[in-house]
Amino acid sequence: MFFILFVSIVILQRVIEVIIARRNEKKMLAAGAFEAGASHYPFMIALHVSFFIGLLTEVLLLDRTISPIFLWLFILFLLVQGLRVWCLASLGPFWNTKIIILPGANVVKKGPYLFFRHPNYLVVSIEILLLPLMFQAYITAICFTMLNFAMLSVRIPAEEKALEEATNYSEKFKKKVTTVLPNDQQH
Repeated sequence: MFFILFVSIVILQRVIEVIIARRNEKKMLAAGAFEAGASHYPFMIALHVSFFIGLLTEVLLLDRTISPIFLWLFILFLLVQGLRVWCLASLGPFWNTKIIILPGANVVKKGPYLFFRHPNYLVVSIEILLLPLMFQAYITAICFTMLNFAMLSVRIPAEEKALEEATNYSEKFKKKVTTVLPNDQQH
C-alpha cells in the first residue's frame, strides 16, 4: 500500500509539471517561441510513462519490498526533489518538458544553471535510478537508466543546437578558447 501511495504522489507531481509546462509553452509561443526536437518528444513521453508502468509491474508482480537502505535513498530522493524545484523556479516561464526556444532570449544562468548546463536532466536521471532502487526494482532501474541515457543523447544535442542558433547560449555557456601568439607572429 505504501508503494502505491508513494508512486501515486510522484505521478501526481509529474501531472502538475505537465500542466505547468503547457501553461509555459502557451506563454512562450505567444511571445514568438518555437518548438525544437518535436520528433523525439513522443518517444520521451513513452519512455516516462513506460518507466512508471515498469516500476509498478516489477514491484507488484515480482513482490519487491522496500530497500533495506530505503531511509538513505528517501533522503537522497528529497534532496533531488529540492534540486527539481530549484530548476523549475530558476527557469520560470522558460521551463518546459518540450524544447521551447524564444529567439533572442537571454539564456537563464542562475540557480543550478550556474553549475550545470542541464541540471533538470540530472534530476530525471537520478530519479529514474533512485525510485526503483527504493523498492528493489533492479530490472526497472537498469533498463530505464540505459533508455534514459539513450534519450538524452538525442535530446541534449537537439536542445543545445536550437539554443545556440536562436539565443545567446554559446556566449553564456561555451568557454571561448583564445590563442596567444608570440609577438613576432601577430599581425
